[in-house]
Amino acid sequence: MISDEVLQQLKDIPTQTLIDGLWVKGWPTSYVEGALPLQVGQSMAGRAVTLRFVPHRPDLAADKPKGVDSAEYVAFELCGPGEVIVIDAMGWKYSSIGGDIKFLRLMQRKVGGLVTDGGVRDSKALKKYGFPVYSASLTAKQGPADFWPWQVNDAIQCGGVLVRPGDAVVGDDDGVVIVPKSEVADVIRIAQEREEVEEIIKEQLSIENCSPGKYYPFNDETWRLFESKGGQRKL
Repeated sequence: MISDEVLQQLKDIPTQTLIDGLWVKGWPTSYVEGALPLQVGQSMAGRAVTLRFVPHRPDLAADKPKGVDSAEYVAFELCGPGEVIVIDAMGWKYSSIGGDIKFLRLMQRKVGGLVTDGGVRDSKALKKYGFPVYSASLTAKQGPADFWPWQVNDAIQCGGVLVRPGDAVVGDDDGVVIVPKSEVADVIRIAQEREEVEEIIKEQLSIENCSPGKYYPFNDETWRLFESKGGQRKL
């Protein structure tokens, strides 16, 4: 399991740098398309708890567990400050996965965040609840006419990205990135080094007043500059 200390490290790294770290390792893009921040200034890192929605059909509605046994409420009880609930809404951006009454429970659980490629209702209440929310849209539509929560803590897609339970889910103003739990340590190391290199590049570009292409994307000149400033290449 990813520790809370590691989650804090991830929270301090920009999402775009985490994307770069995964790219260096040859992993596919892990940016959750359509998951936009509800408010500017959000910052989030947590272990994924996953929930999958499926299209509505009368026989499904009849078979679906009810009340506290419904899949979304089962998933909510698995969440706390170190968890982010990630909801596969099939990219149905204007269909609601929930609103103020459902998500009151997430506030009570002090959840680390919520991510979906669907829509959320009651944005005014959600902003007051205080946990980070990333969704494809705000909507007034109800969800049950379109889809139903169905499966908890299995591999899902969200915004075109594979998410497995326990993966790291990191969000900031630029969106949400999924870091596979097996790759977290390497990605942090690579991301931190890239941040260091990029700061040196920016300082040098200010001195030389030249094209960024001299040093960026990273090339032999970049690494010569980095090593001349006392850096040790690890990438």
